[in-house]
Amino acid sequence: MPSIKSIALRRVVLTLVILATTGMLGGGLLPGTPAVAEENFGYQMPPQVLADIMDAPPTPGVFLSPDKEWLLLVERPGLPSIEEVAQPELRLAGLRINPRSNGPSRARNMDGLLFQRLSDGKEVRVVGFPEGSYITSPSWSPDGKRIAFVISHQDRLSLWYADLKNGQAKRVTPTDMALNGVYGRAYNWLRDSKSFVARALLADRGPAPVEPLVPSGPVIQENLGKKAPARTLQDLLQNPYDESLYEYYTTSQLVRLTLKGKVRELGDPAVFRRISPSPDGKLVLVQMVQRPYSYSLQEDDFPKRVEIWDLDGKLVYMVADLPLQDQVPISFGSVPAGRRSFGWRNDMAAELTWVEALDGGDGGIEAEERDRVFTLAAPFTDNPEALITLGQRYGGITWGSNNLAFASSWWWKTRNVKTWRIRPGDRSREPELIQDRSWQDRYNDPGTPVTERNKYGRQVILTADKGETIFLESDGASPDGDRPFLDKYNLETRKTERLFRSEAPYFERPVDLVDVEKKIVLTRRESQTDPPNYFLRDLNAGDLVQKTFLPDPAPQLAGISKEMITYERDDGVQLTGTLYLPAGFDPKTDDPLPLIMWAYPTEFKSASDAGQVTDSPYRFTRVWWGSPMLYLTLGYAVLDDPTMPIVGEGEVEPNDTFIEQLVASAQAAVDEVVGRGVADKDRLAIGGHSYGAFMAANLLAHSDLFRLGLPRSGAYNRTLTPFGFQSEERTLWEAPKIYFGMSPFMHADKINEPILLVHGEADNNSGTFPMQSERMYGALKGHGATARLVMLPHESHGYRARESIMHLLWETNTWLDRYVKNAEPRTMEEPEVQSH
Repeated sequence: MPSIKSIALRRVVLTLVILATTGMLGGGLLPGTPAVAEENFGYQMPPQVLADIMDAPPTPGVFLSPDKEWLLLVERPGLPSIEEVAQPELRLAGLRINPRSNGPSRARNMDGLLFQRLSDGKEVRVVGFPEGSYITSPSWSPDGKRIAFVISHQDRLSLWYADLKNGQAKRVTPTDMALNGVYGRAYNWLRDSKSFVARALLADRGPAPVEPLVPSGPVIQENLGKKAPARTLQDLLQNPYDESLYEYYTTSQLVRLTLKGKVRELGDPAVFRRISPSPDGKLVLVQMVQRPYSYSLQEDDFPKRVEIWDLDGKLVYMVADLPLQDQVPISFGSVPAGRRSFGWRNDMAAELTWVEALDGGDGGIEAEERDRVFTLAAPFTDNPEALITLGQRYGGITWGSNNLAFASSWWWKTRNVKTWRIRPGDRSREPELIQDRSWQDRYNDPGTPVTERNKYGRQVILTADKGETIFLESDGASPDGDRPFLDKYNLETRKTERLFRSEAPYFERPVDLVDVEKKIVLTRRESQTDPPNYFLRDLNAGDLVQKTFLPDPAPQLAGISKEMITYERDDGVQLTGTLYLPAGFDPKTDDPLPLIMWAYPTEFKSASDAGQVTDSPYRFTRVWWGSPMLYLTLGYAVLDDPTMPIVGEGEVEPNDTFIEQLVASAQAAVDEVVGRGVADKDRLAIGGHSYGAFMAANLLAHSDLFRLGLPRSGAYNRTLTPFGFQSEERTLWEAPKIYFGMSPFMHADKINEPILLVHGEADNNSGTFPMQSERMYGALKGHGATARLVMLPHESHGYRARESIMHLLWETNTWLDRYVKNAEPRTMEEPEVQSH
């Protein structure tokens, strides 16, 4: 029997032989050689310039205080290590839980908080955190004098606060109490700015359930003749043990806390999915998950009980007892029957709102009336009052006062959105239609109302001139690109006065109207060379004062050129994209470059809407791990977000001609960049993430425009998502040819270009489960394709760990260099375009 030492030696020799024969020792896998899936080469590092960009400190987030006098700068750490990302994780009913902290397993942590006064730039840093702790869930108090936040330390979540006056962090929760953060932010401010309601772990809950070694019986699911279609979902409960874990980690005790550390329990423990204090802080709207659970739906569709409690935890009003939502049709625009969309009127002390479907919740049937909005004020003893009846699906309400609110509705099939002015205090008045357009028609978007905090600390519509004037802000989409604006709008005359519009060469977005009388606006301003920063703009005097000085996070990209280009598809649809060229490149004197095209297809019901410009040529170029612009530093040109519209006007569905339109859009983009002399037609790569990955694989299967495909975290076999996908609401059985024709998996035999498939092993996005890439790779390998499959351990639909991201960049750069930058020109036998 061979010794362990001799076996190990043989494995080392075998590994060296494999590395030598496949070319990995000398720069990578040679074309035409078989891949060796059994070998693990470990995490790799990309070129140093890419690593340096990824390791740069993230730019802080900025939040304005309720009184508009202070900024809160939120600082974030760099990329987490794979050790951190690989910590234990439970995947239950659509939730991802850290069992150690009883919080979300993939929270976006922060490591620093800084106050900055707008008037004079005075800074107050928040200090006093426990060493080695992370911050999550910061929020301003209603009066704007302090912030609260959650500290994660030693596998426990606790509530803290800090005052503006000194920045000293102080603990709110007792040392023997931990918060339950599974359902997001575990606390809510009350109106007094000195107390909270929060979800706490049960002090006596004991250890977590232990998985039984011997099953108690089979796991059974049953349907007795009812139609219960469901989208393809992941992280579902699978057995009684999962149910017990779900209850253990989601059950909380609702508590009232004060800044001075007083604690009062409210009601009995439950699975509190949502808690929402009334604006006056005297009541709490609670949403509790109930049994029976489902093994085919996620927790947001589980049965729920919705109640209103007082601050002693006593029941004031039973709002709804909702069943399992397994009978909701899958047609777009479908909703549960009964009461839904519960909330408070922001402009009243305690007035409950909800919506009820008038069409049974079925978006697939014809109906003149779809939804009705109701309200009911405390003490909830009167009958509910109807506020507005809608012919489309409810889209939300922006509250202002008894004389002013805006209700919106939408309908998927037409992409139509409507906005109505309503007067909640006088329901005898008919709603006034203010807006009626396609939401994809960005050029005619009039903007959204600017809001301010009222006496309850809630956002309401900002008004002037005794309530006759409101203010509207918008991205300002135009044929020249986005040019954000701020307008003054008279509610009586419906006339608009423009107060501000972004002007070239800057992209400047209004953030808030700080002083209405003086017309002082806080804006976020950037250009191609200036990173985004915050400014105070005096609209009367024309003065502009910079208030933050955040640095360029990626100086390695200095000197690149950026241009928003427009071109036309062969059917006349207008297309746009952003063309980037490396620093120093001159198309007049330099040879054409290898180019990376990165895109994401979108469905439209109007060719004119599809042709609208969707970006600005004056934005600063910000990069992250998924940005193709990273490769500008390595000599590649980039066409980012070239539009790939899939249009279906009238009764025609966009996907009826998905492949034809996709190839035509890609052909037009290739013709444009090649015609400009910036791209070599024989050295083009196509890539995308999620639906963009699906696009990239389809372009390889149905054309020969590209030399390499770079799909990440995609879905390639649509028969695995049989009850609809993306914007397709027909089922597999209703449209089998569409599902088959759009699936690159079904056309894997036609892919004759190299393809690098990347996927997170823990992808939880609907439809893009890891098996999609595994099966696609198997099909490609079976047909002799040049393909590589990279599965990133512990990564979800987006990637987080530093090691994962560095390795992703290494893989991408290696294949780009081999199959694009150093590609040989096509021979005469290789057609440039081949429509299959």
